[in-house]
Amino acid sequence: MADQYTWGLILGAVLGLVAFYNLGLLAVYNFVMKNKGDADGDSSQSKSACGKTAFDAVNGECGSDSFADADVIIVGAGVAGAALAHTLGKDGRRVCVIERDLSEPDRIVGELLQPGGYLKLIELGLEDCVEKIDAQRVFGYALFMNGRNTRLSYPLEKFHSDVAGRSFHNGRFIQRLREKAASLPNVRLEQGTVTSLIEEKGTVKGVQYKTKAGEELTAYAPLTVVCDGCFSNLRRSLCDPKVDVPSCFVGLVLENCNLPFANHGHVILADPSPILCYPISSNEVRCLVDVPGQKVPSISNGEMANYLKTVVAPQIPPEIYDSFVAAVDKGNIRTMPNRSMPASPYPTPGALLMGDAFNMRHPLTGGGMTVALSDIVILRNLLRPLRNLNDAPVLCKYLESFYTLRKPVSSTINTLAGALYQVFSASPDEARKEMREACFDYLSLGGICSSGPVSLLSGLNPRPLILVLHFFAVAIYGVGRLLLPFPSPYRIWIGARIISSASGIIFPIMNAEGLRQMFFPVTVPAYYRAPPVKSS
Repeated sequence: MADQYTWGLILGAVLGLVAFYNLGLLAVYNFVMKNKGDADGDSSQSKSACGKTAFDAVNGECGSDSFADADVIIVGAGVAGAALAHTLGKDGRRVCVIERDLSEPDRIVGELLQPGGYLKLIELGLEDCVEKIDAQRVFGYALFMNGRNTRLSYPLEKFHSDVAGRSFHNGRFIQRLREKAASLPNVRLEQGTVTSLIEEKGTVKGVQYKTKAGEELTAYAPLTVVCDGCFSNLRRSLCDPKVDVPSCFVGLVLENCNLPFANHGHVILADPSPILCYPISSNEVRCLVDVPGQKVPSISNGEMANYLKTVVAPQIPPEIYDSFVAAVDKGNIRTMPNRSMPASPYPTPGALLMGDAFNMRHPLTGGGMTVALSDIVILRNLLRPLRNLNDAPVLCKYLESFYTLRKPVSSTINTLAGALYQVFSASPDEARKEMREACFDYLSLGGICSSGPVSLLSGLNPRPLILVLHFFAVAIYGVGRLLLPFPSPYRIWIGARIISSASGIIFPIMNAEGLRQMFFPVTVPAYYRAPPVKSS
């Protein structure tokens, strides 16, 4: 215990050394964002000619006869699209949203909103969208490994009592967001499938889409935001999609199940990879079993049920074992590929990517909605000073700063998700085994060793340097455990491989995210880019 306390003190000293740098970076970031958000602040209240009037659309469509009325077209009305539509509509923009299917979605992911994401909901005025859907408050995580467990609480002491994570049925949350957006008179939701972007001389002018009735229509606007999700068929013309599928989730719903730690997410460090459990209603618990690779056992011939009962069930905590087996026997088993994709945009006049169409990370840490909502806040603040969006090349150059301003938050959450998935997954490699054990024990120390990583995971303090510091503190802690009290050549060799393994996990992820934008965003020219000058 004394050794553990010593390591905690060492970590605290190192944290102090980087505190001044981090505080300075955060101060510059907040100053720039405040100036951008406050510039022409009364523009959010200005309705001009489009503030109170609904679209003059023909037969309820955003067709060619009404394209001049739309300021922004949003493709997709999931979490990102619906929240963005409400946000821009509230600022007086005329928004046309085209969604393939407006019925309630039924997904097994996108069900856990971290506290950092909930704070963004409040900032956007959308916090009531988690009400009346039987959403459950989440106050932290519980980790389970080899018969041991530890509880990790969110550091919520400095926040209002309502601030916590929320878990819910994804479809119910999306429907509430859509209702909120549609309640604004200058936002119109249409059901249709966007087939292509309309481009003229390299500038996106709008979209072609097919209505529910099969009618081919076009819609035009100065800005088109593509939010059509992880299966996006439009992203290829706007970014360089390098999609990786490291694993698949197998989803079950456990009914009337009492989790060992109420109002907490549960992460079971199983073999071969983690298992997640968290409440999604007052009487339902979502269980997600991670299966490495892109191929899962067949559900139809019973292979999946056998795998879950023989391989997974023995590793489930005894408190939820019976509910897990009952859910397998019930047979409502679903699968979902887990995708990760760094943001690699092609800045394109007239168009912007957002949400899972733009950037994905492993869903282990539940950070996707937090990243999307954070992106919406940044985009809103950038667009607020602008009433005229028609100068597409100038607007595109200005909005390049969006890609830089989002990096500190998005890259931290993305890197943490990818790194934790690799550390939490079982491995035959001795160094990786030691790293996994060290991570569990490090988080179990409490104090800053627990609150620091959890503040990153929760989106409450998403700073890249703090992430790197804690990640390598885990590795150093693992090496220290090996070398004390008496090092041997073999232990020294394993210790060196732990550091090498840690570097091999985190540095490729950070490199894909963009090291300069991630750690030194103020050095990127677009960071200082000012809004276009208003034409007289």
